[in-house]
Amino acid sequence: MFDSLGLPESDSRVYEALVAAPQSDAEALAARCGLTPEQTRASLAALTERGMATRTPDSADHYLAVAPDVAIGTLIGRREEELRTARAGMHRLMDAFRDASRYTDPARSVEVLTGSEAISQRFEHLQDTAREQIRGFDRPPYVQNPGLNLGRARRLLRDGIRYRVVYDREAVAWPGRLDNDIRISCEDGEEARVRVALPMKMIMADDRMAILPISSGNRVLDAAYVVHPCSLLEALATLFEAEWERAVPLNAAVGADGADPAPGGPAEDHRRLLGLLAAGLTDEAIARALGWSARTTQRRLQGLMRELGATTRFQAGMAARERGWL
Repeated sequence: MFDSLGLPESDSRVYEALVAAPQSDAEALAARCGLTPEQTRASLAALTERGMATRTPDSADHYLAVAPDVAIGTLIGRREEELRTARAGMHRLMDAFRDASRYTDPARSVEVLTGSEAISQRFEHLQDTAREQIRGFDRPPYVQNPGLNLGRARRLLRDGIRYRVVYDREAVAWPGRLDNDIRISCEDGEEARVRVALPMKMIMADDRMAILPISSGNRVLDAAYVVHPCSLLEALATLFEAEWERAVPLNAAVGADGADPAPGGPAEDHRRLLGLLAAGLTDEAIARALGWSARTTQRRLQGLMRELGATTRFQAGMAARERGWL
């Protein structure tokens, strides 16, 4: 265990002995470890510097072991950070390698990832290496629960990376997603739109890389394509822009467009309802998106239609547009 964490054998033997015999001095520990007192003192000094051992309050010659979950957990954390840094470096080198070889070896323009862990790691790498913008089609199913990427997205938005996301209506209707994820991202600067249905899931960094699932069905994602600069990547970028133009803006529907409510404009609930209605969500999907019961949803829809003097959803949409609410 300690070898894999970079701890020398002598230090690990002293630490294990100190766990079993707290408040021991170097001589006592040396006898338990089969080391000389000088070797044991050197190991105790190293363990103290690493934060794995401390001197006892009443004697500078006696030591206590720091709790293993803290001491070993710190070593694991450091090694994990080193591995993450190494993995990021590997991905950067692979990007440079593919850029240099894609003309002589076209097969390297597309790679296949298998397993949710590999897909998640590349998903994080794609975002972390974006230079200007990230574009995405968001629709179920998901490798991770929606919202787990919120912290990374907010950090990148603050760093000036532009986010444009087109959500499938089922993604917007995912329970809690609208308020706990999409709204927060929009308040931080994400540009969000919604379509009744999207042709696929996809995320794209700049014009450099895209990830999309191999399966287009509703089963759990376990394999994905990674597309590097080539004509296919250009086609995916064109597809995104076409869907973006057809999609309905969602920022206003979640109250994150930065605009002050206009005098005589709709109440907050009605504003959100109008945005989701315009996006094509069903009553059931609206209820799930907003966390309302079916009865509450129906009551508020009826109230909105009465206020607009409409008897159908189409009439409500036309009336809202005439008033400048959409």
